[in-house]
Amino acid sequence: MAEPLLQTRALSMHFGGVKAVDDVDFTLAEGELRCLIGPNGAGKSTFFKMLTGQLEPSHGEVLFRGQDISRAYAHQIARLGIGIKTQVPSVFDGLSVRENIHLAASRLYSGERGRRLVDEMLERIRLTDAAERMVGQLAHGQRQWVELGLVLATNPQLILLDEPAAGMTQEEVQKTAELVREINRTKALIVVEHDMQFIRMIAKQVTVFNRGRVLVEDSLENILRNPLVRDIYLGKQAAA
Repeated sequence: MAEPLLQTRALSMHFGGVKAVDDVDFTLAEGELRCLIGPNGAGKSTFFKMLTGQLEPSHGEVLFRGQDISRAYAHQIARLGIGIKTQVPSVFDGLSVRENIHLAASRLYSGERGRRLVDEMLERIRLTDAAERMVGQLAHGQRQWVELGLVLATNPQLILLDEPAAGMTQEEVQKTAELVREINRTKALIVVEHDMQFIRMIAKQVTVFNRGRVLVEDSLENILRNPLVRDIYLGKQAAA
């Protein structure tokens, strides 16, 4: 059996007496796209922060291609090939789209190769026509795509997306889903999202968190039919 790309073992995060994440075992294969869902306070964001070094686990392990990264710093984890796009875009509003992407790409490439990468990334995130616009002047969805371009420009093997469709218009949600599916042709992704419409557009396997634990992992089709998931997350009215 092939080694997992990412694995957690009994991963836990306690804040005083509160168990935000409690003994979570999680496995992600190379090239997989996994969606994480669950009610507010289920532990999804805390789990994400432990994967990226923003929080040090109370106990348990995070393994990336077999290497223990549980106590690594965020910048060390990024260098290993894990990129994260947060819900609130971390972009430079006073720079153009092209300049933002160039700053990220320049960490790996320079000269003509760097310029080609920037052009390719602008096309990939569908912002070639807006390349010279200041990021602060863009619509919310476009700013989200710029940050996704910044992450992609560093060539990670695993991308973590925290509510990428939040606050988007219907058209932006559709375009973001297309972009995520395209990225998944070459990269593994973990997506935390509340928008079930967006989840339906991209999901294959889904992990449901509840009260700091993994409630169930299954295909999207089975998750949507699961009465326990519907009662806890989707609500009985949605199930009807």
